[in-house]
Amino acid sequence: MHYRAILKQSDGWWIGRLIDLPGVNAQEKTREACLQSLRIGAEDMLATPIEFDAESIMTIIEVPDRVAA
Repeated sequence: MHYRAILKQSDGWWIGRLIDLPGVNAQEKTREACLQSLRIGAEDMLATPIEFDAESIMTIIEVPDRVAA
């Protein structure tokens, strides 16, 4: 799978986040290490089981496509 990442350099650190998986963030000294940390974070998030109690429901919502202005 592919996920979009935003990376920037700040005060000697590479800071990154995955747009498509909110909560997957990384901060490393090199760009390559930051990308690897993001990969590991994505793998961990996607491997985490989702537990529901008896009163919970799972559903799908539809979000309309954005119209360019």
